[in-house]
Amino acid sequence: MNTDKIVGKRIKSLRESKSIGLEEMAERTGLDSEQITRIESDKDLPSLAPLIKIARALGVRLGTFLDDQDASGPVISRKTNRKEGFSFSTNQTASHTHMDYYSLSADKSGRHMEPFIIQVAPREEGEFQLSSHEGEEFIFCLNGSIEVTYGENPHILEEGDSIYYDSIVAHHVHAADSRGAKILAVIYTPV
Repeated sequence: MNTDKIVGKRIKSLRESKSIGLEEMAERTGLDSEQITRIESDKDLPSLAPLIKIARALGVRLGTFLDDQDASGPVISRKTNRKEGFSFSTNQTASHTHMDYYSLSADKSGRHMEPFIIQVAPREEGEFQLSSHEGEEFIFCLNGSIEVTYGENPHILEEGDSIYYDSIVAHHVHAADSRGAKILAVIYTPV
């Protein structure tokens, strides 16, 4: 699944099917209409926080934008068949793409959780921009070490450590050092 080429089309299709104009969408999400246009034209794949705001404004679950098929039974994700990963980005120059997401549930319709294996790039110098959104997140560090800034408090997770938090509190996840890391993340957002 080439996620960076379908998310925008799905958002635009849903917005238009619900007869929501760009300005109304901007008002509902708190994003500017230019950013929404860039997302819908597949020029940008937004970070999770704006994507969750868009899902809430449209009254759909986050996975609606990432779904590949409509399997209602169990979905098995085999490492040998793992689909192409994708990265979220932002328009802000202070931000950088530092995580590649591999969905473990793209074929499961009607899901309420979004499980991902995430490859976290080695830490780069600079400031990280905290984000927040409704819901909860669970992160398990598979290898390497990560730093989770939650509010004003940084937490270092080593291999085998986990964290569960309310994502309404401003947070950021990044590698704790120059080695990078791999994590299992499960994101829940209410519809």
